[in-house]
Amino acid sequence: MKTAVISDIHEMLPKLPAKRIQEVRDYISFLVEKEKKHKAFVKRVLEAEKEPTMVFETVDEAMQAILNAPED
Repeated sequence: MKTAVISDIHEMLPKLPAKRIQEVRDYISFLVEKEKKHKAFVKRVLEAEKEPTMVFETVDEAMQAILNAPED
């Protein structure tokens, strides 16, 4: 399916003027970058979910934990 769609797009591109081809390229670049950021976000979330859950009794206790956390 993916290859067929790519082939269809490839056949349509020469029918577009140069300006539109550049717009398509820019949009695809935007989508690729967006997908890259999404994958990185998902990876960070999955890694964070592996960490033990911390429960604090007060906001002050939570803030102290944040302030005393080691720098990465």
